[in-house]
Amino acid sequence: MRQVRGSLPVYLQLTETLVRDIAAGRLVDGEKLAPERDMAVEMGTSIGTLRKALAELQNRGLLERIQGSGNYIRAASDPKSLYAMFRLERIAGGGLPTADVLEVARCEKPEEIAALGPSPVGHRIRRLRRLSGEVAAVEEIWLDGRFADVITREDLSESLYLFYRTRLGLFIEKAEDQIDLGIVPAWKPEAFAPAVGAPICHIFRKSWTAEGELAEVSRTWYDHRVARYVSRIR
Repeated sequence: MRQVRGSLPVYLQLTETLVRDIAAGRLVDGEKLAPERDMAVEMGTSIGTLRKALAELQNRGLLERIQGSGNYIRAASDPKSLYAMFRLERIAGGGLPTADVLEVARCEKPEEIAALGPSPVGHRIRRLRRLSGEVAAVEEIWLDGRFADVITREDLSESLYLFYRTRLGLFIEKAEDQIDLGIVPAWKPEAFAPAVGAPICHIFRKSWTAEGELAEVSRTWYDHRVARYVSRIR
């Protein structure tokens, strides 16, 4: 698994891949994992990095390591994923989310979201989203301008909410998703297969802080041939 600039450390990428597989039911409670050497080869990493990922999984209570026997999944109702609020999965389930930042700009909010949040300007972030390397979606995020004066492409990590917490002190506690049919935007990159103007599955999200302040709105257009929207109720 290749690490890219601004992404999570490789061992955390491995951990999150396994966490999402547990959440999707691809790995079930009590399941014994393959031998570590076989897993390392399958996941394209070193034994040392894999063991660090498994230790992180164990720390989250999702893995039991039995000396002389092997590693066993311990499924939990809350897998504590960095991507807990990311609802897209591969058709087969799971898939590690990654993001290519296409553009970051501080500009005046468009009319349709001008009333969302107290600032008249916002940070517009456009990204191409992949699931385990396969192009799945494009998204446009508007973070209210009051939270930062400047955000650059180099600032952003794979998990935008992690960046909010660690760099801006902003904690997103609640979100509302509205799912409908949209149109592929004109700015979409060539790598995203659906044609500009074509009808496509669309998610409109509003996100709030713990204090109930609207902090962010976003739009995601996803390719239904690659991904599906999943919300699990526990």
